[in-house]
Amino acid sequence: MKRYILGFILITLSMSNFAQTTNDVLNLLIKNKSITQAQADSVRAEASIRQQELDTHKKLFFATTARPFEMTGYTQVRYQFQQQTGKIDGFDIRRARLDFQGNVNRYFSYRLLTDFAGSPKILDAFAEIKIRDYLNFTIGEAKIPFSIENQVADRKLEMPDRSQVVEALVARSTDVIGNQNGRDLGFQVGGSLLKYANHYLLDYQIGLFNGAGINVADNNNNKDLAGRLVVHPTKLLGIGGSFYSGTGFYGTPTATNHVRNRTALELNYENRRLLLRSEYINGKDGAVNRSGWYAETGYFLIPAKFQLLLKYDTYDPNTAVLKNRTTDYVIAGTYHFNNWSKIQATFTLIQKEGNTKTNNIGSIQYQITF
Repeated sequence: MKRYILGFILITLSMSNFAQTTNDVLNLLIKNKSITQAQADSVRAEASIRQQELDTHKKLFFATTARPFEMTGYTQVRYQFQQQTGKIDGFDIRRARLDFQGNVNRYFSYRLLTDFAGSPKILDAFAEIKIRDYLNFTIGEAKIPFSIENQVADRKLEMPDRSQVVEALVARSTDVIGNQNGRDLGFQVGGSLLKYANHYLLDYQIGLFNGAGINVADNNNNKDLAGRLVVHPTKLLGIGGSFYSGTGFYGTPTATNHVRNRTALELNYENRRLLLRSEYINGKDGAVNRSGWYAETGYFLIPAKFQLLLKYDTYDPNTAVLKNRTTDYVIAGTYHFNNWSKIQATFTLIQKEGNTKTNNIGSIQYQITF
C-alpha cells in the first residue's frame, strides 16, 4: 500500500512546482505513520531532480496569449562573387524572418510572416477557414495561386535563387509592379478533390486580388483574377497550369492602366531522392510580350544529406526584340547538416544574346532555422 501512496505522491510532485502544500501533505503522512521520514525525504529528493530537469527544458521566455501559437524563423547569410566589371563581391543577409502560425479551432487558423532583411515588411498576414479538404478559404495577404515555383517556401527552395521567368512574371524582383515576394492582398478559395488510393487527383486554387502588391492599397478599381489547377496521376507527379489576369498602374506613363496577364504550364515529379521540375510562363505587360521556361533536376547522392542540382533557365523580356534572351546554366549543391541547418553553393553560367561580356555569378548561402 505504501508503494502506491509513494507513487501517487511522486506523480503529484512531478505535476506541481513542489509547492509548500505538497510538503504539508508529506508531513501529514509521516505524522499518521503512512510513510516514514526516510521515504518522504526520498520522494522530495527525486521530485527536486525532476523539477530541475523541467526547469532546464523551459523556454528562455514566455508569451501570454489567448490561444497557443507556433513561432518559427530562419536566417539566410550569403556570399556572392560575380565575374562582371563593376560588381563587388561580398556578404549579405538574404532573409531574416519570423513566422507566427496558430489554430483558433479546427476550422480557423492564421499566419503572420515578417522579414527584417533590408526594409522590414509583412509578407503573409492571412486567416484560413478550413471547411473540408475540398473547400478552404484564405483572406488577407498571401501568395498568389500562380506558378509552382512561387508556391515553394524560400527556406525550402532547392536552389538559393528562383528562375528568371518567375522573378519577372510572378510579382517578384523584376516584375513591372516591383518585388512583392509573389504575394498580394485578396481572397482565395482552394482545396483537393477526387481522392484515390492514398492521394487526391486534383488540386485547385482561385482568387481575387488588388494587383498592387503587398502592404499597399489598390491603385485602381479593377481587381485581378488568378487561378491554378494541378492534376496528380500519381502521388508523386503533378501536371498543371495557372493563369493571371489583371490591370494596374505601372511603367510610363503611370497614369495609364496597363494590362498585366500571365499563363503558365507546369510539371513536377518528386520522390525521396529524385526531383524533376519544369515550367513555362508567358506574360503580357501592356504591349510587351514576355516568355521563359526552365527545367530543373536534382538527386540526393547521399539520402537526406547531399543533393546535386542542375538547371536550364531561359527568359526573353520582349519577344518582339531580336537577340534579347538570357539563358542561365546552373549547377548547385546543397548539404543538409540536419533538418534545421543547410548550406547551398551555386555557380551560374550566364549567356546574354548580343552581349559578349562575362556575367557569371557564384554564391554560397548558409541557412539556419529555429
